[in-house]
Amino acid sequence: MDFYQFAKSVVFSVLKPVFRVEIIGREHFPKDGGVLLCSNHIDTLDPPMVGMTSPRPVNFMAKEELFKIPVLKGILPKVHAFPVKRGLSDRQALRTAVNLLKDGQVVGLFPEGTRNKTGQLGKGFSGAGFFALRGNAVVVPCAIIGPYKAFRKLKIVYGAPIDMEPYRESKAKAEEVTAVIMSHIQLLLDEHHPDNKK
Repeated sequence: MDFYQFAKSVVFSVLKPVFRVEIIGREHFPKDGGVLLCSNHIDTLDPPMVGMTSPRPVNFMAKEELFKIPVLKGILPKVHAFPVKRGLSDRQALRTAVNLLKDGQVVGLFPEGTRNKTGQLGKGFSGAGFFALRGNAVVVPCAIIGPYKAFRKLKIVYGAPIDMEPYRESKAKAEEVTAVIMSHIQLLLDEHHPDNKK
């Protein structure tokens, strides 16, 4: 077992019983090929929660400052995180993400860019559309339905892959594709929210 799988199993064994995690739709996840995994963002625990429930290893961007912390700088690369400069157009991070997708790997992204504490899905940044168009990958939408409270059920819902080829052929703009991705996340939130009476 490599370090990623070891860390995943440890995180899973701790978080799953505490938050009574229910995983829905894992069968939708492609078994191979590049996947851009796009989720809403409600808590700092979202990256490990998505990472531990995904059927495949997920590469997440992490802010560059974290790689300067002694304890983390050795661990983050082993759990497939790579640095990104915040507030700047980080070309190296963009290239890394696109290359990972083209290499058939999974890249995790929170298109809102920061945690949204309102409970409503915020607007997504165009970077999600950029990666989706450039990365030669499908997009898997994901909804995290909380709250993160001990022994209250938390749902992680994976939706069906979104084929990006029609958008590439029509030369869609990154902003348009991001809007499509966000609409799919919203549909998952609406369908699986506990307050939905359907």
